[in-house]
Amino acid sequence: MAGCRGGNNGRMLVLLVEDDRSIAESVTASLASAGMEVAHVTTGVAAVDALSLAVPDVVLLDLGLPDMDGLDVARQLRERSAVPIIIVSARGDELDRVLGLELGADDYVVKPFSQRELLARIRAVVRRGVPVPGADGGPVPAASGRLVIDERTRTVLLDGAEVVLTAKEFDLLAYLAAEPGVVFRRNDILEHVWDVNWYGTTKTLDAHVASVRKKLGHPDWVQAVRGVGFKFVELPS
Repeated sequence: MAGCRGGNNGRMLVLLVEDDRSIAESVTASLASAGMEVAHVTTGVAAVDALSLAVPDVVLLDLGLPDMDGLDVARQLRERSAVPIIIVSARGDELDRVLGLELGADDYVVKPFSQRELLARIRAVVRRGVPVPGADGGPVPAASGRLVIDERTRTVLLDGAEVVLTAKEFDLLAYLAAEPGVVFRRNDILEHVWDVNWYGTTKTLDAHVASVRKKLGHPDWVQAVRGVGFKFVELPS
């Protein structure tokens, strides 16, 4: 596997671990069209070896590999690196999902999946793992400096005072604040913050947005875009 983190010419580098040639070709073509560089291997051993040569921006890992179980591969990759791992597998039962996440995977996508969903998942986990100012020690300012979101300790500070959020409120705020000004669709927020496949009412999202706004002391931190979704807005002092 050639290249380095970020790929050639600054392109995102994806390590695809998949032994099904047709799936691999489809995923590779989709990611390439999105401007990403793909390194494809077909076995768990090759995946572990590849990680010693170059660190990708994200690993897409199938569980049904010919030489070893993908969960063991995930464990070995996590022992060697903090690279984001997305398990992509036909094994969609709860036990496999739980084991995959407990072994260090960052996300779990069940086959069959849409290429659009996979791209969104990749961008989400990479965005969360991008080094930012403060990552070597202190909390990370997630806006103009007034609001500080520290994902390692899962704490939020507003003008130096801690804002106490529930787990889902924190996940929601961190997800939106990762890209200030960007409008996220309701379904995308629900799928990323709550569940891969969300079939419930969107009133849950509205309730959490209302609660976050109240705790931040101003509704304009999280603004609604009619007919689309929500966006995080940096508010001045």
